[in-house]
Amino acid sequence: MSTPRTRSVQLAAGALGLGLLLQGCQGGLRPLPGLNQQLARLGSGQSPSLGEGWLALIASRDGGRPQVQLIDGQRQLPVPLPGLNRADSLPIQVSVDGRGEHLAVVRQRDDRTELVLYRRSLMAVQPIAIEPAGVPRRVSLSTDGRVLAVEVSRGGLWQIDLLELP
Repeated sequence: MSTPRTRSVQLAAGALGLGLLLQGCQGGLRPLPGLNQQLARLGSGQSPSLGEGWLALIASRDGGRPQVQLIDGQRQLPVPLPGLNRADSLPIQVSVDGRGEHLAVVRQRDDRTELVLYRRSLMAVQPIAIEPAGVPRRVSLSTDGRVLAVEVSRGGLWQIDLLELP
């Protein structure tokens, strides 16, 4: 059981910690010039997702067709994604796991919205079925690449599904 003195010490410690945190944020944000230059070369970008050392986004250069891009943060270079970007699909949203191995993508294809999982080591796209049926909009992949959170529309209601990946 805490006493009034214990509570005041806890409040003071919490206030000090918050103050230090806020002070650290003031002026502590720094742009990453090399990476930002690389991103500028990709053209306009949207839907950024950070993994541990990886950045996935949807980029289109000079008004071209949007494509999923993966940037290796350490080398600050794009990584090839053979088999992912198709001429007959339009990426809507992307998420990357911590190792940069899995990318989950919501894309528009043939008048339908689909969810796919791309495995870099296999250079393969795997469609992910949504049960019960719905229209995916947003996706977030866990750091370890084992769980997928998907925002799905069903009958006019937005719901969140969690899917365990094999």
